[in-house]
Amino acid sequence: MITVYGLKNCDTCRIALKWLAAENIAHTFKDVRKDGVSEDDIRRWLKELGPDTLVNRRGTTWRQLDEMEKLVSSDDDLIQLLLKHPALIKRPVFEAGDAVIVGFKDEQKTAVKDLMAR
Repeated sequence: MITVYGLKNCDTCRIALKWLAAENIAHTFKDVRKDGVSEDDIRRWLKELGPDTLVNRRGTTWRQLDEMEKLVSSDDDLIQLLLKHPALIKRPVFEAGDAVIVGFKDEQKTAVKDLMAR
């Protein structure tokens, strides 16, 4: 079973969920705004992926932050920022066991299929 974290109104997340269903990949969806995301999850993702992969610096939420909020100096500060603004997490996030995959391009689709074939 794979858990998908994202936003219900995110076009990419909706496309990813349809793709998972079409591929008959069992999954659950967690809306990071509505359902929240835990500090432990964010800490684990940050350790696994790094901030450049995990943080969406192109989106509206990032652009609307004031400059002081953007100047995070530690992992703990970044984790608190992501908890406060979960839309800053790149999406979708696929998680199965200890594997974490972010995004939904061909590379990530292949990685998800490979993950489920294990």
